[in-house]
Amino acid sequence: MTKKEYIIPIFIPFLGCPHDCAFCNQIKITNYKDKMDPSKVIGEIEKNLEYFPDNDNIKEIAFFGGSFTGLDPDIMIGYLEIAKEYKEKGIIDRIRLSTRPDYINNSILDILKDYKVDIIELGIQSLTQKVLDANERGHSVEASYEASKMIKKYGFTLGHQIMPGLFNDTFDKTIETVIKSIKFGPDIVRIYPTLVIKDTKLEMLYNAGIYKPLTINEAVKVSAEAAMLYKFADINIIRIGLQPTENINEGADVVAGPFHPAFRQLVEAEIYKKYLEEIINKNHIENEFTIYTNNRNISLIAGNNKANKKYFYDRYKINLKFQNSYEDFILYNDKKLEFNIDKFIENYVRKNYGGDLLLDSKA
Repeated sequence: MTKKEYIIPIFIPFLGCPHDCAFCNQIKITNYKDKMDPSKVIGEIEKNLEYFPDNDNIKEIAFFGGSFTGLDPDIMIGYLEIAKEYKEKGIIDRIRLSTRPDYINNSILDILKDYKVDIIELGIQSLTQKVLDANERGHSVEASYEASKMIKKYGFTLGHQIMPGLFNDTFDKTIETVIKSIKFGPDIVRIYPTLVIKDTKLEMLYNAGIYKPLTINEAVKVSAEAAMLYKFADINIIRIGLQPTENINEGADVVAGPFHPAFRQLVEAEIYKKYLEEIINKNHIENEFTIYTNNRNISLIAGNNKANKKYFYDRYKINLKFQNSYEDFILYNDKKLEFNIDKFIENYVRKNYGGDLLLDSKA
């Protein structure tokens, strides 16, 4: 059984980042605006540890919210010393941080290696230069490639964070980003469809009618496509959609864009919808059929508020029925049909992206 992971988040908004990207307001996103002095960091760690069960599950300190490696070196090392001490005592198992691609070099990586960092996530956002420039990222696509290559060379776990729907982004440009990202070789990835946050340049563009954010439906479709590509490449998708917080919520600091508190579930339901549509058309299914699978999958397949059940009835007049089962299959007219989402994803990617994506290892 996979061990549960417990994460202690330490937020450092803006402290390490002099850039002012069009989409970003870390104070709003993280709900933190003050510098975390060492005593506050230790207090935050201890507070979280009190709620963690005393067992062998994985515990991690994670520095989020800014460009960690852009901090003043003394401040950065001060944070790392605290995390390293907890790790060396066996209290936590891993140290994670997020940063910008242009804030990675050999000297920085030497420091991170000395202080026992395990995971480095890069906010690459897009791998189309015109999109990066339009959103005032201040770095090149080449910087993302070089940083990824160095991180992997040093033996860290590499993470990528991408943002579909940025200013001047398109569906095709997002897919181009995903394909390039895969070829850079990350171990983990986060997919964050772009939201319009209060007090950002993107809000100004939105209010002026210059920027149009993705709708929920558009964001789900492009994220589902991205998720299938990453799944095909055996890259672990650790998050889809921003974590809802007091600030990141409708009626709070999200002005516009595809926010949903269960966005990942919408994306997974979309992938199942594609698969079921293929099964229906291939097998000429009518009226109804029963899907045998576990309860979690049943919830995903039915869709949010049973949206997929409604879709298939409205479009095909087919009633989806479900039965909890340890074995995955479909029963239609007393005939047992294969039901394998992983196989569908592999075939879908090969069919639709084979020319671009069939990685050397899977060709």
